[in-house]
Amino acid sequence: MTSFTTSFTVDQTPQEVFDAFTDVRRWWSEEIESDGDEFEYHNEEIHRCRMRITESVPGRKISWLVLENHFDFISDETEWVGTTITFEIGEKDGKTEAHFTHHGLVPEYECFEVCRKAWTFYIGTSLRDLIVTGEGQPNRRSAVPSEAA
Repeated sequence: MTSFTTSFTVDQTPQEVFDAFTDVRRWWSEEIESDGDEFEYHNEEIHRCRMRITESVPGRKISWLVLENHFDFISDETEWVGTTITFEIGEKDGKTEAHFTHHGLVPEYECFEVCRKAWTFYIGTSLRDLIVTGEGQPNRRSAVPSEAA
C-alpha cells in the first residue's frame, strides 16, 4: 500500500517554503478556521476535516494528524481519519526541495483518485505558486448573501 506523495523544488529558502506551507489559507482554503494546534478545513458541503499539528520544526518539517473527516461523495466518509500528513523540506542541487506525503491515503481508498488530483493541484500548483509568486490558488471563501433590510 503506497501512500500519496509529491514533491517539487524551488529557488526560495527552506524557511520561505515552510512559512508558505503553514499559511494554509493562502494555498488550500480561505475557509480554514484555526484554534491553536488544531484547524478545520471546509470546502462547501463536499469536504470537511479537522487536523492537529503534531510536529513543527521551522524550515524543516510539519506534520498533521487527521482527527475528523467527512466527504459527501464516498460511502466511508472517514477514510482520512487517523492518517497523517507530513511536509518535509530539504536542499537538493542548490535548491529547496519540498516533499509532501499523505500517509495512509492509499489507492485502495474510494476517495484516492479525487484526493490525488486535489493534492496534486493544491501542493504542486497552489502552494508552489504561493512560494514562487506570492499568490496561491486556494478555495475562496463562500460569499454570504446579505439579509434583506
